[in-house]
Amino acid sequence: MVAFDLFGGTVVNATRSAKRRFHRPGRSSRHHLGFVAVHVQPFVLALLVPGFGVLSASTVYALTLGGAAVILLAPRDLRRPVAFAVSALAITVTSTSVAVPVELAWFAPVLVIKLLLAHLLPEDAER
Repeated sequence: MVAFDLFGGTVVNATRSAKRRFHRPGRSSRHHLGFVAVHVQPFVLALLVPGFGVLSASTVYALTLGGAAVILLAPRDLRRPVAFAVSALAITVTSTSVAVPVELAWFAPVLVIKLLLAHLLPEDAER
């Protein structure tokens, strides 16, 4: 279920129709941060998967939520490069410093791509 949500969500969030919906007039940084915050899959996995503890879940969640805050605080014309920088950092940290079972090695990178790159970045024409 988590893999379906993350892989499917990554693709859907990158579509023009989803970007138009998520970045329509009236949507604020608060809405976007809330969308990221409700993605508590790291904690669900910590409860269900041996070897993926609360510390690992907290690290993945904090890097993702903190990364979203940094992106949303950046000036609009810098959000894209900031998003890629923050995502690269988060993926590097989660891939090298967080204890994750080999079966979940895909999890943090896909979560970061779904939320920080696919969801938070509007279409170029809509910036």
